[in-house]
Amino acid sequence: MGQLIYDGEVLDLRVDDRALTHLQIVIVNMLRRDHRFVFSWKDDVLHGDGRSSIWLHPNVSLRFTFSGSRVPSINRSWLEDLYATATSGSGLVLTPEPPDTSTAADSPWSRAVVPGGNADSSTAGDTK
Repeated sequence: MGQLIYDGEVLDLRVDDRALTHLQIVIVNMLRRDHRFVFSWKDDVLHGDGRSSIWLHPNVSLRFTFSGSRVPSINRSWLEDLYATATSGSGLVLTPEPPDTSTAADSPWSRAVVPGGNADSSTAGDTK
């Protein structure tokens, strides 16, 4: 299970490395483009079963911590779904992973950088 550390504070958000990798790609690409947006998630039952939100902007300190060392394969359809929520009025919400029906040719994420990859040659579908 991975974690997101926001402005030095460990959030009560635990997600598997696969989901966190997809969130990282969307969040980093949004912030690189100087976007500001809300990220919301459902809290774990252990923490009250409510929901939480944070405001993300380019000047906030973020750290993505993964339990494993391998970068999972990237599902472009999921990235597109996550990006659509991030640019909506409600902000980024972690949605369940859909089947990957996109191809590199039709995906706006075909040139997204894989975390830990080489920014000059990596694409969203590459794995390391």
